[in-house]
Amino acid sequence: MSVDMDSATVASKVVELLRDERFDELATLFAPRLAEVVSADTVRVGWTGEIAKVGAVRTVGTPAGEAADAGLTRVRVALTCERGGIVVHMAVDGRGELHGLRLAAPDESAWTPPDYADPRRFTEREITLGGGETAVSGTLTMPKGRGARPAVVLVASGAVDRDVTIGPNKPFKDLAWGLASRGAAVVRFDKLTYAHSGFESAPGFTMVEEYLPHALAAVESLRREPGVDPARVYVVGHSGGGKAAPRIAAADSAIAGVGILAGDTIPLTRSILRALAHIAEVQPDTDMTETVESTRLQVARTESPTLSPETPTAELLFNWPASYWLDLRDYDQVATAAALNRPILLVQGGRDYQVTVEEDLRLWRNGLSGSPDVTIRVHAADDHLLFPGTGPSTPGDYVEPNHVDPEVITDIADWLGAEPVRTTLRDRLARLLG
Repeated sequence: MSVDMDSATVASKVVELLRDERFDELATLFAPRLAEVVSADTVRVGWTGEIAKVGAVRTVGTPAGEAADAGLTRVRVALTCERGGIVVHMAVDGRGELHGLRLAAPDESAWTPPDYADPRRFTEREITLGGGETAVSGTLTMPKGRGARPAVVLVASGAVDRDVTIGPNKPFKDLAWGLASRGAAVVRFDKLTYAHSGFESAPGFTMVEEYLPHALAAVESLRREPGVDPARVYVVGHSGGGKAAPRIAAADSAIAGVGILAGDTIPLTRSILRALAHIAEVQPDTDMTETVESTRLQVARTESPTLSPETPTAELLFNWPASYWLDLRDYDQVATAAALNRPILLVQGGRDYQVTVEEDLRLWRNGLSGSPDVTIRVHAADDHLLFPGTGPSTPGDYVEPNHVDPEVITDIADWLGAEPVRTTLRDRLARLLG
């Protein structure tokens, strides 16, 4: 759907300012409410991070969108870049002021199932988790056949859709289809911060609100699902979702175990600088100086001992409110996992520069050394998304067509004790005939 000329003009101007990296000028378009929680530095860090993945902008699409509540118009503009694309989402009022701004990967249709996924072995249906203004959509992937099966709730990191779509890749869809083909039921869902913009910047928002309500609702929905063994419902989180997984399990003693895929232990304020240093080293043609310096300023404010709930969100890293950072200071994911007294699976990629074997996994190993049922798997060729590859990992790798390492699917399926789905003769013949 096209948008009105004023909104289209504003959208085009926003994209122009982003492309030219005129972030201070862009910030003058922010409505007062947005300016309270988003700064020019916040946009600079987000934009530079996305451009590092997909390369310079080559073409700009026509603004498109629809009317929204409170007199706003939601507009999106698709950008084609050297190695992929970006979609700029924004909310514009009648005065031409911005009330929302978000960068996202395009929802591309280039994804093809990995070889280890057999759609004939499972079914899928849409589900809803939660209610009211925080309801989110999800997908239940259910193996065919009889018997009570283990089940998994996949928990993603960041403001992402249920598939963790990035360019042509959908790593959570890989996991869901691969595990269902191996006999495990899977629920994956859109994150609250993806489905409903604004929550992540609201005062008082923490990891608890971001992760627990929908993950726990997904666990409960699986327990009620015919064909699922209610005593074998697990939570498996990736990256920040892996860090949150022990906290989710601590809130429900009936969760059977926790899988942590590339889960971080080093404070985010340190790991973001570590990641930027890596990118600057492996992409020397990319000038990271301004991004690193602005990030250092945000890190210093975020780590300040004077941080309080009243600290403006726009000054802090990732545009997260002080409440989020103060809560993280009090949360020890390793100690929380050690206290669960339930099976734990740790999966780590050796080429991961965002969460590393040398620092993050070492702290998991040390903290869980006395726990009785811990399984650790390291795949030397895998990056942060658990995509196999060679050479130093770069942000651009994430938008090259790839799939989650089949060995990771095996790790999880074996840990769950999943039994392969037995297909009918008709299904086997159909597969052979293509």
